[in-house]
Amino acid sequence: MLSLVLICIVTEAVLAKNYNISDFGAIGDGKFLCSVSIQKAIDECSASGGGVVLVPGGTFLTGTILLKDNVELHLAKDAVLLGSVNHPQDYEAGRGIIVADGISNAAVTGFGTINGQGGDKRFQYGDNKGNRPHVILFKDSKNMVLKDIRLINSAWWTVFLFRCDGVKVDGISIHSQDNLNNDGLDVDSRNVTISNCMIDCDDDGLCFKSDDDNFLVEHITVTNCTISSNCNAIKFGTASRCGFKDITISNCVIHKASESKLRKWSSRLKNVPSDTTALAGIAIETVDGAHIERININNISMTGIMTPLFFRLGNRDGSPGDFKDIIISSVTARSRSMVTSSITGIPGARIQGIILRDLIFENLGKGTREEADKPVPEQMKAYPENSMFGVTLPAHGLYIRHADNITMENVQFRTVNPDERPAFILDDVTNVSLQNFQAEASSSESLIKLMNCKNILISGFRQTTLPKSFLRVEGEASEYIRVVHNALTKIKVIADIDKKVSKNAVFVKYNY
Repeated sequence: MLSLVLICIVTEAVLAKNYNISDFGAIGDGKFLCSVSIQKAIDECSASGGGVVLVPGGTFLTGTILLKDNVELHLAKDAVLLGSVNHPQDYEAGRGIIVADGISNAAVTGFGTINGQGGDKRFQYGDNKGNRPHVILFKDSKNMVLKDIRLINSAWWTVFLFRCDGVKVDGISIHSQDNLNNDGLDVDSRNVTISNCMIDCDDDGLCFKSDDDNFLVEHITVTNCTISSNCNAIKFGTASRCGFKDITISNCVIHKASESKLRKWSSRLKNVPSDTTALAGIAIETVDGAHIERININNISMTGIMTPLFFRLGNRDGSPGDFKDIIISSVTARSRSMVTSSITGIPGARIQGIILRDLIFENLGKGTREEADKPVPEQMKAYPENSMFGVTLPAHGLYIRHADNITMENVQFRTVNPDERPAFILDDVTNVSLQNFQAEASSSESLIKLMNCKNILISGFRQTTLPKSFLRVEGEASEYIRVVHNALTKIKVIADIDKKVSKNAVFVKYNY
């Protein structure tokens, strides 16, 4: 049996013919435009049944290269494909350096580098302008592979997978900090695996997009990646037209980007100490009618971020979509801003079915009594971003509004500095279980504030500091609130209940 396997491997190696781009006229001096030569090698390789097109050592200047069926474009370790800055002339064949459009069984591999030269002045068109090239664009293609390659200095999003079915991304390295819209890896495809990647970029790091009304982004696994961003590290949206389903992300590390040439967050947002910081560690957004469900994210470590979690259901185009069945577990986060985590729907469109389990968030603190009482605008049609409601939120740990069926277990919220805001604020939220939790307390506000909430169970609180009161309940719609089996020793006021709340709305018992 082993002999048969070896024979098959040897036979495949013999049949997979190699095509060296130098044999087709490519010159690796960084000056000669090699697009035509490389394309000839790819075309001949595909026409003969497929094989490997080799980019040897050297620097090869190129515009768009079109991959073809059954071709593996392989870059040697000391090979560089250098993107031309003659734009758009050298990119008329497609919007990328390497483009796969409507093909199958192709790959880009090797330990070489593709440099988009995105910092060149000829690519400085402005935010979301100029139709600049990606480094890699896979479009409407099947059974594709992107492996081990190093991608730097993109003029636009670095890697874009659009409407593909079956893509394996493994071991790639991305560094793009030289232009606006420098996303790392954008996924608008299905049946995708992403593993062992390192992403360091100015815009969103790993971004799931849904830009086609008839194409569902689904069946995706991500694991063992390191992600750095000056915007959002892991993001769903902003483009959110059809939907995202059955996506799992695990075993990833998020930390601050290596540099920040464009953002300057410390001068734009309150109490942000560094320019090199991500907006949100995990941002899940549907604002264009998309359906989001069955997302599982676990084993994540975050530092160098402003906001650990940002979940948003909005309505920019008249159809709010839906947002449900999300599990976030085993996450540690060290955040440094006053824009804390939030889960927000809008009137008439509610977030449904969120489980938050085994979270330890160390937040900045510094909130004031005035900030605790500050109203939060709905912003129904606004661009979704962690600071869309302002430079602070009224809770120092988690703010939830217009949501149902929320489970929080073994959650810990700490603050580096004293904070006068409640740890939890829930506004128009139903069916909540908050169990086995810890949080820093305000000396002037309640630990938990509920406004017009129903069917709430609060149990298993473990004291760290003494709040003015444990629970504040407001709103005529508040009912069926149970506070049981909490460690409330020395807390003078367990439940501070507004006069508008029914006398039987809050049940307090078995606390100690």
